[in-house]
Amino acid sequence: MFAYLSLGSNIDAEPHLRQAAAALRAQFADVVFSSVLRTPAEGFAGPDFLNAAAIVRTTMSPWQLDDWLHALEAAQGRVRGGPRFASRTLDIDIVLFDDRVIVATGTSHLQLPRPELRHAFVLQPLAQIAPGVVVPGDGRTLAQMWMEHPQHATPLPAAALQLD
Repeated sequence: MFAYLSLGSNIDAEPHLRQAAAALRAQFADVVFSSVLRTPAEGFAGPDFLNAAAIVRTTMSPWQLDDWLHALEAAQGRVRGGPRFASRTLDIDIVLFDDRVIVATGTSHLQLPRPELRHAFVLQPLAQIAPGVVVPGDGRTLAQMWMEHPQHATPLPAAALQLD
């Protein structure tokens, strides 16, 4: 099974993203990373984010992977429970998990495909590394979605950081 992840940080972003990439490689071996993009904070005033995407092959369930990613975030100082839109050391979300559609419930926040796929900072890097992947419930590929995105004409700028 393949999981398509979104990574972001705006507090000491470079070291946190490097550490996250190393942890992903250690756990999943074969990891594909997009380029890293610089994006303004969205929904609040704060420092720019560095954002990227990754593809991992896993035998974990989506819920197990989500728990593992939350533990990785916590190990890098991520504190949950504050405002939804705020600065963070590390944010890693499962955006797609094969062709699974999961609806959030009262007992689980996990939702797939992740609604944030509508944001350029999530969609642009995913389309870069997985252009032919069809988004379940939508029917379009990531490349088609990016081509139709309002920000496609002015893509987000690349940062100097490389994760692979």
